[in-house]
Amino acid sequence: MFVKNTWYVAAWDKEVSAEGLFSRTITGVPVLMYRDSAGRLVALEDRCCHRGAPLSVGRREGDCVRCMYHGLKFDPTGACVEAPAQARIPPQAKVRTFPVVERHRWIWIWMGDPERADAAVIPDTQWLDHPDWRSQDGYIHYDVNYLLIADNLLDFSHLPFVHPTTLGGSEDYASVSPKVDRLPDGVRITRWTLNTEAPAFAKKVREWPGLVDRWNIYNFTLPGILLMDSGMAPAGNGAQEGNRQDAIEFRGCQALTPETATSTHYFFAHPHNFSIDRPEITSSIHQSVVEAFDEDRDIITAQQRSLSLAPDFKMVPLSIDAALSQFRWVVARRIEEEQQAAATGADVRAAKAVA
Repeated sequence: MFVKNTWYVAAWDKEVSAEGLFSRTITGVPVLMYRDSAGRLVALEDRCCHRGAPLSVGRREGDCVRCMYHGLKFDPTGACVEAPAQARIPPQAKVRTFPVVERHRWIWIWMGDPERADAAVIPDTQWLDHPDWRSQDGYIHYDVNYLLIADNLLDFSHLPFVHPTTLGGSEDYASVSPKVDRLPDGVRITRWTLNTEAPAFAKKVREWPGLVDRWNIYNFTLPGILLMDSGMAPAGNGAQEGNRQDAIEFRGCQALTPETATSTHYFFAHPHNFSIDRPEITSSIHQSVVEAFDEDRDIITAQQRSLSLAPDFKMVPLSIDAALSQFRWVVARRIEEEQQAAATGADVRAAKAVA
C-alpha cells in the first residue's frame, strides 16, 4: 500500500523531452508523460482504455497520442477523440490523467484525488537550479521496497561502516545520537559530530589542516523526500553556533518514489555552494555520492533478499531507530486515513444510489 494524496517525484525535467513519449511506473500505476506543443507537461495513465495496451508504445500526433493496437487517439485531457470505424465514441472511452508540476528541475506528480492536488505544498528544492549552487543529476533504480531505503536514510550511523572510503569518516560518527523531532508529515534529524576526521569525499575537494566539526540537518517527509543542510568546518570554529566561515556546505535533495511494492525510483543531487566555477569539483562530489549510494543499494538489496526468505522476521528495535520508527508510523497513519476516507466515500455513494 502507498500514500496516494501526495506529490511524488516522477522524473528529472530533461527525461521528458519536447518530442516523443516517456513512461515510468509510479505506485504500481504505469504513467505516460510528454510535452505538448506549448511545452506543457501531460501525464496520462499508460494504458489504453480499450484493451489495456500501453500508450507509450504508440505514437505522437500533435498534442495527442494514438494507441497502436486498435488506433484509438487520446488528447491531453485523456479523452478519446478518434476511434477508427467507430461512428460514435462512448463517453467512457478515456484514460486517467494526473496533476503534474515542473519545479526546480524535478517533475512532480499527484497519484491521488486530483481535487486535493495543491502545488503550494510541493517541497522547496531551489538549490537544484539556483545560480549560487552546483550539482549533477542522479538516479538509481532499486529492486527493494522504498521503506527499506527510507530506513537507511533516516539512520546515518551506518555511514562509517557502509561508506568507509566515501561519505563515512571515522567510526566516532556512529556513536553520536542525533536529535529527532516529529513533523506533521515526517521527522527532522539533527546530528553534529565534533572533532572528527573529514570524510574521504571532502578531502578530495579541499585540504583540511586537522579535524572538523560536521553536521547533517535534514527533514524527511512524506512520501519519501529528504532535504538536507550538511557540511563541515575546521574544528572549534563555532560552526555549531552559526559561524560557517571556512566551511563547505551542501543542500542534499533526495526523493524516493515507489515503482511497485518491491522496486523504487531514487532521485538525488548534492548541491554545493563552493568552487561553483570548477566543474571538476562538482563531478568529484557527484561521483563520491554515486559510489556511496551504490554501496547503500548493495547492502539494502541483500537485506531485501534476506527478509524475503523470512516473512515473519521481527526486527529488534534499537535506540538509533527512533527516526525511522516515527516515519513508518507517519506513513501507516496516512495510509489508514486515506483508506478510511475512501470507505466513507463509498458508503455515501452507496446510500445515495439506494435513495
